[in-house]
Amino acid sequence: MDDRDWLILQTLYKEKNITKAAKRLFISQPALTNRLQQIEQEFAVQIVNRGRRGVQFTPQGEYLAKSAHEVLINIQKIKENVRNMEGKVTGTLKLGVSNFFAYHKLPDLLRIFKDHYPLIEFKVTTGLSGDIANLVHNEEIHIGFLKGDYGWKEKKHLLFEEKICIVSKEKIDIEQLPHLPRIDYHTDYLFKTLVDHWWAENYSQPPLISIEVDKSETCKEMVINGLGYAIMSSMTLDDIDDLHKIEIKTKDNEPILRKTWMFYHEESLKLSMVHAFVQFIMEIDFYHFDK
Repeated sequence: MDDRDWLILQTLYKEKNITKAAKRLFISQPALTNRLQQIEQEFAVQIVNRGRRGVQFTPQGEYLAKSAHEVLINIQKIKENVRNMEGKVTGTLKLGVSNFFAYHKLPDLLRIFKDHYPLIEFKVTTGLSGDIANLVHNEEIHIGFLKGDYGWKEKKHLLFEEKICIVSKEKIDIEQLPHLPRIDYHTDYLFKTLVDHWWAENYSQPPLISIEVDKSETCKEMVINGLGYAIMSSMTLDDIDDLHKIEIKTKDNEPILRKTWMFYHEESLKLSMVHAFVQFIMEIDFYHFDK
């Protein structure tokens, strides 16, 4: 078996459907089926059973599919280590990035880094911070950029802190928040918990959610158009001057802060491309680094 075969098993196990798996792998369905049959012949076991509800993995097939993740990571590490022996800063750097960081910071960072290390390529995954934390933990990416204090026992570096603000088109009375329309957006669990905790400390009734959107940028546009207020991180609002902002604070009148971190495994620093990128990021002043 080669790494492509392990990828087939991993993808088919996730999709549980040959047609969908073939589409994700950019191969034809007959080609995937043929390769699956060859894998079954190689191990002399039946890997899947086909039925109306898709494919069901046999115990042997499930074991192989679950092993695929570890095998693919090991293959990738071997390739990276071999390239690293050449003494050149080269390879594909896998980054996981929160949606905010991807939009506001990452493009310029990659452009500047690429100018210094032109042989580096990037594979970037964006998403909620909780998802990025899992990707780093499972070694599916080299470096993660995420918001929130997720438990992490490996290497991490604090990039910047943001205040949390109530933002609105017109000036509002904070005492009247429960009676005013609020715009919410899909965010990670830690941020939602932080805001919910602050709300519970200050109000005895739930917020009046009038609009729910998927991203912070969409939420901001709704606020700009006067459709309600929102509770957002301060850096999300840096490019807008004519909005009213009220910092939320603890009972002790301390600002509520949200931290953005860089997470990575110490072992990965042995790769020259990871070491170079970590050093590059640690030299950046993110408070004065604009999109």
